[in-house]
Amino acid sequence: MEKLYNYINGSLTDSDSKEVIEVYNPFDQSIVGTVPKSTQEDVKKVLVSSQKAQKEWAKLTARKRGEYLKELAEILVCHKDELSILLTREHGKPIDQAKGEIDASVSFLRYAAESSRRIEGEIVTSDMDNEQTWIQRVPYGVTVGIVAWNFPLALAARKLGNSLVCGNSMIIKPPSETPLTVMKFAEYISKESSLPKGVLNFITGSGRVVGDALVRNSITKLVTLTGSTGAGLEVFKAAAENCVAVRLELGGKAPFIVMDDADLDKVVKCAITARFSNCGQICTCNERMYVHEKVYDEVVSKLIEETKKLVVGDPMQKGVFIGPKVNKAEVIKINEMVKKSIEQGGKVVLDTTPEHSLTDNGNWLYPQIVEVFDNQNELMQKEIFGPVLPIMKIKDFDQAIAYANDCEYGLSSYLFTNNAKNIMRMVNELEFGEVYVNRENGEMINAFHNGYKLSGIGGEDGKHGLEGYLQKKTVYMNYNY
Repeated sequence: MEKLYNYINGSLTDSDSKEVIEVYNPFDQSIVGTVPKSTQEDVKKVLVSSQKAQKEWAKLTARKRGEYLKELAEILVCHKDELSILLTREHGKPIDQAKGEIDASVSFLRYAAESSRRIEGEIVTSDMDNEQTWIQRVPYGVTVGIVAWNFPLALAARKLGNSLVCGNSMIIKPPSETPLTVMKFAEYISKESSLPKGVLNFITGSGRVVGDALVRNSITKLVTLTGSTGAGLEVFKAAAENCVAVRLELGGKAPFIVMDDADLDKVVKCAITARFSNCGQICTCNERMYVHEKVYDEVVSKLIEETKKLVVGDPMQKGVFIGPKVNKAEVIKINEMVKKSIEQGGKVVLDTTPEHSLTDNGNWLYPQIVEVFDNQNELMQKEIFGPVLPIMKIKDFDQAIAYANDCEYGLSSYLFTNNAKNIMRMVNELEFGEVYVNRENGEMINAFHNGYKLSGIGGEDGKHGLEGYLQKKTVYMNYNY
């Protein structure tokens, strides 16, 4: 069993309370490890440490800061196998997908290191004689990264890389459900990194205590959160007390539109990957399918056939595509959603749930496909975040656009067609920050991951994600002396 500690000011340390959070394996409910149940006093220590370290850190050249990030990336490379196993044990994602998350984390850190030469300013024409005016990008100061449980290490790396290379210090608060891999990384940093003390801190605890205290403190200058819309709104309100800047990547309800001219084999392959990977626990997942009436029956038939082939089982075993859900609460929530959908007229056309689950205590939820007939159905409006795929028949592209936009979320969307006019209409009319055309999900590290409406404020990745960790300073230099 892993017993892990906070990483504060360069040292591994327990909480003042000495209490711990137990982390359970969703496969069989065995205890995988513990992390500190931190208090507000612990938060004060971590904030002071970050504030003290940030000034000197910002004085380093961006290139030097990038060298430290390369060092952190190499630590992940060296410990990929151990971290992958730990991630699978605490989260339940299949081991190959866990290895993919470690690889993604390395990429985030390396890309941030490369961005040390991408921090740029602007020269502005002045109205005054003998004057030079420029806009300089400077760090915020102390930043806080609050991480979701579905990709804990990758999301931490995505945030801390950009934050540190820009000259900020960062405090990472991992999720209580899956904190172990992130905190094991912190342990490796404490032993193997030359990173200056206090520049990067890790602290565990509940969102209500630790998260709230981090967000409300006046030392914090920027909060970046990936999580549920409910959590994001709470952070938004708390940050307002001190006018703290926020970057919120929140829930999604991606529409997956299939027109009658689409490559149906590709549609089915991408629909299954985009719905069932990571047990459906991805904010960009295929959350609701709209299929043209001319190809509807064929698509449903093919989806049923291919979904039956998915292997649900022990995530440590090769060939398993779907492991257990992260916790029991998620299983109960989704089962209740399906039940309500049926009450509203939905029809289950595939339920792969076996008579006996793989383990008695595991958080098992098996793939289902539900046919719905009303766009206001529970499964078409609320984020599922699990292996349940609702599907609905549409008569034309206008109806698809209208149904897709009739939702409070606006993160990702999909369209499968060979009609250039419909593609451009989707780009112009769909109210979503990401548009996937004729492909499954998976954003690029040098693009921009961004949501509209209740899916968030700000975004991550690429040059625009980097700029989210910088504020602007305008300088008017008059040299007429």
